[in-house]
Amino acid sequence: MQQSDSPFRPARFLAPRHWPTWAALGLFRLLVLLPYPWQLRVGAALGDLSRYLLPRRRRIVTTNIAMAFPHLSTEQQRQLVKSALRNSGVAIFETLLSWWASEEWLKSRYRIEGMEHLQEARKKGKGVILLGGHFTSMILCGRMLATELPFQILVKRAKNPLFEAVMRHYREKYYEGIIDSHDLRAMLRALKENRVCWYAPDQDFGRRHAIFAPFMGVPTATLTITARLARLSGAPVLPIGYRRLPEGKGYRITISPPLRDFPSGDALQDATRVNQIVEEQLREIPDQYLWAHRRFKTRPLGEPRFY
Repeated sequence: MQQSDSPFRPARFLAPRHWPTWAALGLFRLLVLLPYPWQLRVGAALGDLSRYLLPRRRRIVTTNIAMAFPHLSTEQQRQLVKSALRNSGVAIFETLLSWWASEEWLKSRYRIEGMEHLQEARKKGKGVILLGGHFTSMILCGRMLATELPFQILVKRAKNPLFEAVMRHYREKYYEGIIDSHDLRAMLRALKENRVCWYAPDQDFGRRHAIFAPFMGVPTATLTITARLARLSGAPVLPIGYRRLPEGKGYRITISPPLRDFPSGDALQDATRVNQIVEEQLREIPDQYLWAHRRFKTRPLGEPRFY
């Protein structure tokens, strides 16, 4: 488990270069006081604005959706891009709620299905890998699940040092532990201690430790670490899904039974299976997937770049 080098100290971030981030955090702290339905509307409006203010992000989302849903018409793809960006805007408020919402507020807005699968898996004493994908409600749903049981999360550091310090402060407050996304040994130690680890491997980390497996019909650089962790630790792998329900009705977290015959020993088969788990979830709620990351960035040798 990787802890922060020191507690969060605001005095470390008083230099002028941090003032814009402080201003943004102050504004966010005020906005999160809005009634929840208003937060959803403002978040969606911010998502609409991002289509014009963040053209690079819009192009990434547009490219991803075109690659993943080639059967959709141009107009259908355009509408999906619009809805996906709106959900990304809502995710800003969900992140803030994961920091500042009370436990009472959270408990009234979610339901968890399949908790018995997780409880049964823990009895094996090998730890548990919760395998999910990057959906826009992931951070808030993670905080919601943390009100029910302790678990550890794998994270990537933010580039903005002040924002990273704030996120780490709240992650350490609400989660059992934090593991750097590249620290395989730390995760193995956690699993051997019979910890629950939440893991979302559906991002492009380059060619290292990856194999090209199909994702939405596209050969995609997919980490092989999931199968390695399961093999080395003996931990069962349980798919976890999360979604924002329509009309502000809250959130649903679904924990499925452990994967059978995983790992299989075949790296391509195992990576494909991991991708299929995320695929099944995003096909149900395609506009809630985090399409803003360059999922198809790394290409097989000789293939042109998409972005």
